[in-house]
Amino acid sequence: MRLRRVAIVVVTAAITGLCVQSGYAQRGWGVRIEPNAKYDGRFTFARIRYTEYRSNGWAFDYPTMERNLMLMIDQVTALKPHLAQSNIHTLDDPELMKYPIAYLSEPGYWLMSDAEVQGLRTYLKKGGFLIVDDFMRQQWYNFEQQIRRVLPGANIERLTVDHRIFHSFFDIETLDMSYPHNANLKAEFLGIHEDNDPKKRLMVIINYNNDIGDYMEHSGQAWWPVNTSNDAYKMAINYIMYGLTH
Repeated sequence: MRLRRVAIVVVTAAITGLCVQSGYAQRGWGVRIEPNAKYDGRFTFARIRYTEYRSNGWAFDYPTMERNLMLMIDQVTALKPHLAQSNIHTLDDPELMKYPIAYLSEPGYWLMSDAEVQGLRTYLKKGGFLIVDDFMRQQWYNFEQQIRRVLPGANIERLTVDHRIFHSFFDIETLDMSYPHNANLKAEFLGIHEDNDPKKRLMVIINYNNDIGDYMEHSGQAWWPVNTSNDAYKMAINYIMYGLTH
C-alpha cells in the first residue's frame, strides 16, 4: 500500500503535463461527442447520456476526466484500458451490455424514458455496475425518483469506510471529502446492494455532495490540492476494480 500511495502522487504530478485540455463540455456549451471505441474486450470507460431539463449535465468533465483517469489506471494497475477513447451510451442501447461499468453525471437533472428504465434495470440485474457522481442538496430528490423507477424496492444505504469497495485496490482510510466548489457540503457515499443484501454485490455507488469527476478533470491544472485529487483517483480506481471483480 505504501508503494501504491507513492505511485498515485507521482502519476498525479505527471498528469500536470499530460492531461487533456478541457473545453469539450462546459456549462452552456454544446458537446463535441467523439466516436466510441470499437469493442475489443479491453476496458473502456462508458458514460451515460440521458435526456434532461438543463444543458448537458451528463457530459460535464467529458472527456478530460476519463482521459486522466484511464492514464492513471494504466500507470498503477495491470488493466491496460483504452487511453485515448471512451464511450457514450444511452441506457436503452444494447451495446452498453458489453461494458461492465457505467458512469452517470449530474443525476439531479436525469430523466429516463420507460425504455431507458428497463435498460438500466436489465444492465444492473445482469451484473453491470453504476457509478453516480456530481450532485448535491435538493438534487437528491430527482435522483431518488429516477432510481426508484428502476429499482422500486431498493434500500439506499449509507456506506462506511470498512465496506469492501473502499479496499478493492487502495485501502481508503477516510471518507472525509467535500463538494469541490463548496467545502461546507460534506460528501456522503451511498449504495444499493443486490437483493438489498449487504453481503451481496454492490450494484450502484452514489457520490452525493461530491464530484470526483471534477477533481480528476482539473488535477493537471492545480485547481484542487494534490491530496484531494489523489483521493478522487483512489475512489474511482477502487470503484472500477470492485465493479470488475464483483
